[in-house]
Amino acid sequence: MAIAVEKLITAEIAKPARYLGNELGAKHKPWDSVNVRWVLTYPEVYELGASNLGHIILYNILNAQPRQLCDRAYLPALDLSAKLRETNTPLFALESRHPLTDFDILGFNLSYELGGTNILEMLDLAGIPLTWKERELGNYPLIFAGGQTATSNPEPFADFFDFMALGDGEELLPEIGLIIEQGKANQLSKEALLLDLAQVPGVYVPRFYDVTDAGSVIPNRADVPTKILRRVADPMPAYAIGLVPFIETIHDRLVVEIRRGCTRGCRFCQPGMLTRPARDVKPEDVIETIERGIRETGHNEFSLLSLSCSDYLALPAVGTEIKNRLKDENITLSLPSQRVDRFDEDIANIIGGNRKSGLTFAPEAGTQRMRDVINKGLTNEELLRGVKTAVEQGWDKVKLYFMIGLPGETDLDVLGIVETVRWLRQECRIQGRKPLQFTITVSNFTPKPHTPFQWHSVSTTEFKRKQELLREAFRSLRGVKANYTDVRISGMEDFVGRGDRRLSPVIRRAWELGAGMDAWWESTEKAYGAWEQAIEEAGLSWKYRQVESGEWNIFAVSDTCRGEGSFAPTMAELYDAPLPWDHVNTGIAKTWLQEDLQRALEATTVPDCAFEGCSHCGVCGLDFGHNIVVEPPPIPGFSGHFQANTERLQRVRVFFGKIGEMALVSHLDLVRLFDRVVRRAALPISFTGGYHPGPRISIANALTLGVTSNGEIVDFELTKAMDIEAFRHALVEKLPSDIPVYRVEEVPINSLAATRLLEKAEYLITVGSDEVISQEIWQSWVNNVLERTEIFWKKTTKSGKKTMVNLRDRLFALSLESTDDNTTVLRYVGSCRNDGTMLHPEQVILMLDEVSGKALELLKVHRQELILGEREI
Repeated sequence: MAIAVEKLITAEIAKPARYLGNELGAKHKPWDSVNVRWVLTYPEVYELGASNLGHIILYNILNAQPRQLCDRAYLPALDLSAKLRETNTPLFALESRHPLTDFDILGFNLSYELGGTNILEMLDLAGIPLTWKERELGNYPLIFAGGQTATSNPEPFADFFDFMALGDGEELLPEIGLIIEQGKANQLSKEALLLDLAQVPGVYVPRFYDVTDAGSVIPNRADVPTKILRRVADPMPAYAIGLVPFIETIHDRLVVEIRRGCTRGCRFCQPGMLTRPARDVKPEDVIETIERGIRETGHNEFSLLSLSCSDYLALPAVGTEIKNRLKDENITLSLPSQRVDRFDEDIANIIGGNRKSGLTFAPEAGTQRMRDVINKGLTNEELLRGVKTAVEQGWDKVKLYFMIGLPGETDLDVLGIVETVRWLRQECRIQGRKPLQFTITVSNFTPKPHTPFQWHSVSTTEFKRKQELLREAFRSLRGVKANYTDVRISGMEDFVGRGDRRLSPVIRRAWELGAGMDAWWESTEKAYGAWEQAIEEAGLSWKYRQVESGEWNIFAVSDTCRGEGSFAPTMAELYDAPLPWDHVNTGIAKTWLQEDLQRALEATTVPDCAFEGCSHCGVCGLDFGHNIVVEPPPIPGFSGHFQANTERLQRVRVFFGKIGEMALVSHLDLVRLFDRVVRRAALPISFTGGYHPGPRISIANALTLGVTSNGEIVDFELTKAMDIEAFRHALVEKLPSDIPVYRVEEVPINSLAATRLLEKAEYLITVGSDEVISQEIWQSWVNNVLERTEIFWKKTTKSGKKTMVNLRDRLFALSLESTDDNTTVLRYVGSCRNDGTMLHPEQVILMLDEVSGKALELLKVHRQELILGEREI
């Protein structure tokens, strides 16, 4: 049964448009038309989840399956969480607004080691028991997790999930859906259904596996695989075109994957090891997807996604072709952190322009020796050439990522970060230009499963000491801002990421003690305290102290001895000990990881096998496929960056409404909405001049969040004259239905904008009282207000100065429309000028309070009309 969301999602909730499920691209399949109902959840706030590419792709793929629907849910912010608990309302999915318990299967994205507490919060809000054992007593959806953390080491979370989906989900999840559909048709028990799912490559069902005293994970029945295969799928860029949220999200742009997998072989990098082999997307598919996606979504920015975008050899050709095709539409391309050794003028062209996106490089280490230890494959010469190219192409700010605590690192290597930055600033100085500014992020190396460095860790004490070393050294370097990762959270990530099943009760207890959203700096103190207490109560403090003190320092052990007075294991003992994730078959041989670790000790590099010889890691074959590298097409001639068309040939004035759920979209989000609608409708909008040109769209007045209206006005200035009816049709076709268009008219191009002509506004306000008041009394109060010439209100200015304002001067009309029991509807016309001379509905209530002596409550506001005056230009 659907939940009455309108009673929960009101203007008092922060960013209520998060929870409406009415964005462009949202799928609304009829509930009774399908056999299997999914919910894909992202256990973070909407702004993160709704812009996550994997989440969007899987949502679109599942909704493309016959007889299945897929809905969405996100972690509610604290205000809505509290409201759900206060009203005993279960967490609901956005589109259908059904409680999560109504669905067949509920999937969580587990892509971060400390994300388990957010998942438990969502399960609790949904009224779903937290562990699979507790859920055996009722009829609950199947609960599963996928994502990088679930794939790398599912064991710390094994108690919570019925199964895990390991690896890429594009092909795996539809297979799971078919098994569930068949299981429902055959009325299988949950155990029988899970046994069927366990036969699907990529599905891990923890209840069918036990942990030995030695720490190995083995099957407890003969009909499940000993090792679970990581699934691999080729990128499907067409499914990236999807949700266009009304509110601004973390990645507020169209994102298209160009390459999946990375074979650079950086020894610290878990994604690089867990996504092999590398698979390029055909350039024509990327180009077609982006061109179509920009037109369908209205985004003014797109991003090309890969673990290493620069290794997509077709990047310059693809980027240039897209920029040429979209040259006149003020579109910006952004790229994630790039290989600085591949940054050249061609790439600078495709990410440059009037609105330069941020430029980020990741040298990772400050000395050549350390870059060889981690197999970064980057020389000082290449680093300098890339940064210098950026400066020559107009960038004056660059972000750099470094790590500390890497295996074999000395204090000289740490200080090498500062020296590298100092050297780059000096070498990249250009006469007549201000010096290059750097923002440096220094993260703490956290060893990850399935990497050569999984046998190593660094003490948190060492992290703190090295951070202080850097802080002191950076003090003498101007033009550099350095940020540091909290060492406590890094320690917790290490503890959970390389943990075993003993951690499930710890994760649960940490959640009970208030851990959640642990990656957010505001939550760090609370989260760390909760985790520490949970670990203490579980009797695992000794284990965490090992992480804190550097449990496995591979540079402190050898194959033959422990060192006098040392209790550190030998290298052979480390290699022989079972790891909690050994039952996950990622394709990379454990012996190869050990050999690569030995190469790290010797600072020996391994070439990228996508472009040079095979490194024999074990991935390539029938189960995982092979590297697919697309030959780059010729780079087309670059036709130049966007030049704003500032010509103004026609002004069109649109009278529209903001009704229904669109009342919960803020004014700033409405501005962004009109920008995207204009793009989707391909209207010839004029741009402002200057360094950051913007479309000439002017909304007459900001409407308060939660207020409905039938009287809004927006002006558009066009570079080409259009038939008014054609303009109206194009606009209406792309607007949400809750933004109706009532009238469109052409006004002289040189006339004042509606925002400058605005004089008055007419409102209908619904007023409540704690007693029944007769119509006669209400009319007397209205008459009393109208008879007065002065009703003062004390206003506090921005500077803190208090002034008295006569509200009666701002009231032009007030009348009683209707009264019914404890509610009354009034109509008023008040001043509404954008110089701040406005009569707000709350101020009308203040006037009525004064004449009535009652405490009246403003229940609802509806703006009927904005009234324009006539002023000379």
